[in-house]
Amino acid sequence: MTTVSSRRRRVASYIVLLIGLALLWCLIWGSFSALTVLTGLILGLLVSVFFYLPAVELSGRVNVFRLVVFLLRILWDIMIASMHITWMVIRPGFQTSNAIIAVQLHTRSDLILAWTAEAVSIVPGSIIVDQDRETSTLYIHAIDMSNEQDIDKLVRQVLAVERRMLLAVGSPSEAADARSRAREERAARAAARKGGQR
Repeated sequence: MTTVSSRRRRVASYIVLLIGLALLWCLIWGSFSALTVLTGLILGLLVSVFFYLPAVELSGRVNVFRLVVFLLRILWDIMIASMHITWMVIRPGFQTSNAIIAVQLHTRSDLILAWTAEAVSIVPGSIIVDQDRETSTLYIHAIDMSNEQDIDKLVRQVLAVERRMLLAVGSPSEAADARSRAREERAARAAARKGGQR
């Protein structure tokens, strides 16, 4: 029974890896045509057969509602960021200031780390330039970073992407930790607001 379960887990991990590589190929080319998807699947198959890749550990959990929320929020972030960049381009006298920011995630899952990096990169204005698997740190090149508040805001946004990802497909313990951190952050913000009103 354990052998069958282990075999099924390996097959599921391999399928996820293959789909992930094909999706990455489509994102690189900026096209989801049948030919691009097929080419991505073939290349993903060749890469996974001829090159060593670390095993993808699945959590075995998918919260469909949280996954839909995650996807809708990504679309919303893309739309808002696109409008912001458009305004930057047409605004008279604008001088951009860029920064490379290190954001340490809470997860230790390679899959969550990679998906979070991809989700951050597809939002205009920020792109992952490097990542450290040992510390789960993403190094992000971001535009329009004028002060510490802008940097803090970006860090919070990246951690929020990770939290939504963990709530959608993370393990039960990771999802519980993400909910606990969200409650602590809400309590801290509420306390800060009360302190500011005094």
